[in-house]
Amino acid sequence: MWKHIAANALTLLIVGFVVLGGVLAMGQRSFHAEGPLEQAICLRVEQGANLRAVTRQLEAQEAISSGILFRIGAQYTERDDRLRFGSYLIEPGVSMDQILDIVTRGGASTCGTEVVLRVGVTRAELLVRDLDTATGRFAEVALMPVDSEDRPEEFDAVLEQADTRFRVTLAEGVTSWQVWFALTNAPFLEGELPEVPAEGSLATESYEVRPGADRATLIDEMQARQSAILSAAWENRAEGLPLDSPEEALILASIVEKETGQPQERPQVASVFVNRLRVPMRLQTDPTVIYGITQGEGVLGRGLRRSELDARTPYNTYQIDGLPPTPIANPGRAAIEATLNPDETPYLYFVADGTGGHAFATNLADHNSNVARWREIEAQQRSQ
Repeated sequence: MWKHIAANALTLLIVGFVVLGGVLAMGQRSFHAEGPLEQAICLRVEQGANLRAVTRQLEAQEAISSGILFRIGAQYTERDDRLRFGSYLIEPGVSMDQILDIVTRGGASTCGTEVVLRVGVTRAELLVRDLDTATGRFAEVALMPVDSEDRPEEFDAVLEQADTRFRVTLAEGVTSWQVWFALTNAPFLEGELPEVPAEGSLATESYEVRPGADRATLIDEMQARQSAILSAAWENRAEGLPLDSPEEALILASIVEKETGQPQERPQVASVFVNRLRVPMRLQTDPTVIYGITQGEGVLGRGLRRSELDARTPYNTYQIDGLPPTPIANPGRAAIEATLNPDETPYLYFVADGTGGHAFATNLADHNSNVARWREIEAQQRSQ
């Protein structure tokens, strides 16, 4: 009898282990399986939030199939106490395991509110935007000049929000003074910038920063990036260029940057200036004259006067031979690379053609014809 009871007990135990194994296997598959979320959501993990609170949020937004299984999986993988506060984009169909990885890995928030300091060639502005999870794109919430004294209260609340992301973006062709002015007035940065950085020394890229980041440290990063870009481009430059140093390349690249807004034209524009340096001919480019007047502190806002074109200054390339003494802006990577690997063309002249691009010529007669056409286009535009 006892043997019979023992045998039955052993059988039940084996069956129990089999069932338990099946349940565990099923739970593991569900934990790693595609989730029920049909549309992306922005999950905000509050500072100090626990796993149970986050689980409730996920259940309410139908991002997980089982809150119990989600918490068991977190405990089993030892991630139940590793939550990182922030706002995280949860894509459709992600598994519970992937969600846990997102909210415990930490790092910068991937959705929610973002404050962007955009430093452009005409103005610097603060942009507040939120990610639209339905489209995956940021929608503008507020826009204001960086030095505005009338910031709305809502903006200050965004600055103090723990998971707000902050970014600084520099447009290609901005001057170092424009960057200095924007960073000095940025309300989410700290520290002093006693001097304007050397012209041309800043990489025109996007920089993610933390609130309270040091301004001087950010400038150091911009300069380090630009130095690396210039060094790599100089190492891979075309042979026979009339440029004696990376510094001269940076000066010419800044002129190319200011002369055309069409990316595909940069190698052609660069070829004109390279050809002129080889002849040699004076560069005769308006942006250098303008920089000599403004010193990069904003835009001129009017056309050049004949007296300004006739004045002999270090930046008037109608009056001096060769390159000006410094860059006239911060050129982007593409302009630097185009300058050091220009197209091989016979062109010595170019002028606007009315389409946003330029008409190129090899001789003065053709160039004068192109200029005459451009004057006609300008007259038509003024009369409209």
